[in-house]
Amino acid sequence: MSRAFVKESDAVDELPDRIVSEYPNYVTAEGLSLIEMKIAELQSRLAQAQIEGDRDALSAISRDLRYWNNRRGTAMVVQMPDSATTVRFGAVVTIERDDGRRQEYRIVGEDEADPTKGLLSHASPLARALLGKAVGDTVVAGQGTAEIVSIGDASTTSER
Repeated sequence: MSRAFVKESDAVDELPDRIVSEYPNYVTAEGLSLIEMKIAELQSRLAQAQIEGDRDALSAISRDLRYWNNRRGTAMVVQMPDSATTVRFGAVVTIERDDGRRQEYRIVGEDEADPTKGLLSHASPLARALLGKAVGDTVVAGQGTAEIVSIGDASTTSER
């Protein structure tokens, strides 16, 4: 409906869309489930905001729902390969930094990434440096370097 036929008091200002990454929307199976759960949550919140007539909430929730629907529509589920000889999407990689710290990361989709929980976006500089590398290879990691000490799949990851 044209805005010309809507009373000014009934119009809901649309917030600008959230920025969508230029990288392919690779996701793990768990990542796709998280997207679907987020959409269901937002649909429920949208219905509640409609009942309450909360225009600000309607605008914000609608924007987020557009973003997550876009992410679901472009999601490409990547299965972990059987062989873990090189770092691939979905792999769990343990690195040893040049200062002696060992860190373990699983390479996942952008929307499921949380480095504090060991989930590293495939689009991050460290993940891009690791992809395609093998145990024993050294990569640039922040201000220093890190050696890949092991590669596994999600079933081999330690408790975080």
